Amino acid sequence: MTAIADDNIFGFYASFQSGETDQELVKKYLWGDNGLKEQLKSLKWQSYGQDFHLILFEVYVKPIPYLRDALKEMGNYRRKEKSIGIPVILDQENFFKLTETDRQKFFHSTILKRLELLSEKVKRNKLDLDIEKLKTDTDKILGLK
Repeated sequence: MTAIADDNIFGFYASFQSGETDQELVKKYLWGDNGLKEQLKSLKWQSYGQDFHLILFEVYVKPIPYLRDALKEMGNYRRKEKSIGIPVILDQENFFKLTETDRQKFFHSTILKRLELLSEKVKRNKLDLDIEKLKTDTDKILGLK
């Protein structure tokens, strides 16, 4: 287990196919000066309960069909790490052919949809996470564009 350097509730991971030409674009959206990590850094896990220290958005860029088929909508809650991984697929249709504004909207709506799915898991497993507050705060921040 690796220590988490900060206390942001959201983290971002990206998986690229070898030779992927859109790496820099995706990195800009995730980790750039005005990327998602930067925009959402004010959301600290301590504000939302004790059971989630990290909600990791796992971004898969143009995954091969085999990998795409194997991805679930939501990972399993990792009790030891107090974390969960949430896959997000970026491909030509849902992301790369979109305008700048529509890409921002894609991330905004996708993150909120995934948090909605997470809320079902939180309720079902009686986990300590104020998901409604997290959704509201996330929506406010991402909606400012």
